[in-house]
This record gives sequence, C-alpha cells and structure tokens, in this order.
Amino acid sequence: MRLRRDEHGLDEIDRRILVALQQDCKMPLAKIGDQVGLSAPSVVERVRKLESEGFVTGYHASLDARRLGLDVTAFIGVSTGHPNATKDFEAKLSELEDVLECHHITGEHTLLLKVKTASTATLAELIGRLRSLPGVERTQTSVVLSTMAERTQIKIDVSKPAGSEVSERTKAAAND
Repeated sequence: MRLRRDEHGLDEIDRRILVALQQDCKMPLAKIGDQVGLSAPSVVERVRKLESEGFVTGYHASLDARRLGLDVTAFIGVSTGHPNATKDFEAKLSELEDVLECHHITGEHTLLLKVKTASTATLAELIGRLRSLPGVERTQTSVVLSTMAERTQIKIDVSKPAGSEVSERTKAAAND
C-alpha cells in the first residue's frame, strides 16, 4: 500500500521521521525505523531525501544559555531609513554574535532581533553597535523578564491524511 503524499510531497512516514529527528537528532536511524515501521537503510534513504529537498536544514544541540553565562534575552526592533539599509544590515549580521534571530517585519520597525547577552552592560554595548550601523535610524529594546515557552520544534501533524487541510474557520463557515 502506497501512502498518500500531502501538498508538500510528504507522506505520513516522512512526517513521523521529521518528528523523531526534531525530538532527538542523535537517535539511531534503526530506532527511528522501529518507530515508523521501516528498516534502517530505508530510513537513511528517506532522511537523505528530506535533507536534499530542504526539509531538514541542519542538526543542532539545544544549549542552556544561562548555564553558559548568557543571562539576558532581549528583543530589539530596528528601524532603517532606506530599503538598501536592510541589505547592508544583513551583511553585518555575522559580526553580531549575540544576535540569534533577525526577522524583516511589518509594523513600526523594519527588523526584529532576538538576542542573548551576558549582562545589561553587554546588551547596551550591542545596542550601541547596532545604532552605529549605516542606515539604522533608531532601535527599541524589550528585555525578557521570564520565558514561559521557547520552542525549537515545528508542529507536524503525523495523523493527518494528505488533502485533509480544512481549517476550523472553513468548517465553521460550512455549518452556518
């Protein structure tokens, strides 16, 4: 029996492999095979395919920033004056090691950064570096006091058959 593929070209086994890799990327492929009902060589083949198609972009260890001395998490909104300034900013990102994420956004700011630094002094230093970059007009910083949720795993619905992507809103509209 051939499994149906969804709109992204994935079948249920592919999705289950992706879930397993997100939970523990060091899990032996034979163990993943046991979980999804395939042999280790079949899992290897599928994982290589998922990598080559860009579904798996890398394998990473999750680290405890506080244990490593990075006690301050902050979000920094960066406003730039010209679209070209965003490109220049991107080029400088590799020099800003405390920046974990950088998103081009809508709204009040042009970019939103997530940063982790050792202290408020190192945060102030980073903000100063950001403000000195060409094209940066202003920044606005929010310091995180506590974190209730910080996920690294993407939700993957392994039970959904292909072609069943009907939203709750669509279902509600059909019942009206």
